[in-house]
Amino acid sequence: MAIFRQANAATQIQEPAIARFFFSDTRIAALWMLIRIYVGFQWLTAGIEKMFAFNITPGADFGPVAKASSWVFGDQAGTQIKGFLLGAVKQSTGAHPSVQGWYASFLSNVAIPHSQLFAYLVTFGETLVGLGLIFGCLTGIAAFFGIFLNMSFMLAGASSTNPILATLALFLVLAWRVAGYYGLDFFVLPTLGTPWTGSLVFGKQRTTVDATPAHAA
Repeated sequence: MAIFRQANAATQIQEPAIARFFFSDTRIAALWMLIRIYVGFQWLTAGIEKMFAFNITPGADFGPVAKASSWVFGDQAGTQIKGFLLGAVKQSTGAHPSVQGWYASFLSNVAIPHSQLFAYLVTFGETLVGLGLIFGCLTGIAAFFGIFLNMSFMLAGASSTNPILATLALFLVLAWRVAGYYGLDFFVLPTLGTPWTGSLVFGKQRTTVDATPAHAA
């Protein structure tokens, strides 16, 4: 019982110095900026490719994607993701399935019947995550939804770069206080009441000082 009483007390366990340096020290913010821009560009590339069937990655593959169509625009909207989801469901059978049965059931009963809606969610979700990370706006939230997308793809049997991006995004979530320091979060987070200084802008309490002179005796 003494243990529970101590746990209920207002006790804070101090973070190790190395954790404070990597996840809350602005001196490491430049490293997080490079990581978030890299991860953000991967998401933006994927979103633009699904939206316009166009590859924005510099190099030989830059330009329209051959034999591909938009996931969300045109008469074929929803067709691409439906094919991907049907392929994922097929991987849920056999002795060593790549897709869990419960997730295959979700895909069959929810995602595939509403494939056009999910095409919009995935396409614009990837694009927004990419823009949020590149510009450092609500970095922690953008990275969290990036992880959600990574997990969704991995549960559907698609590995590719998802494990790497999910790992990097997890570190960006942990470093949310400084990951967007060289970005829009420098202005956004203080406005929302969570700046690096620990004080609040709109959330802080205002104290009123009574300036009325005391009555003479």
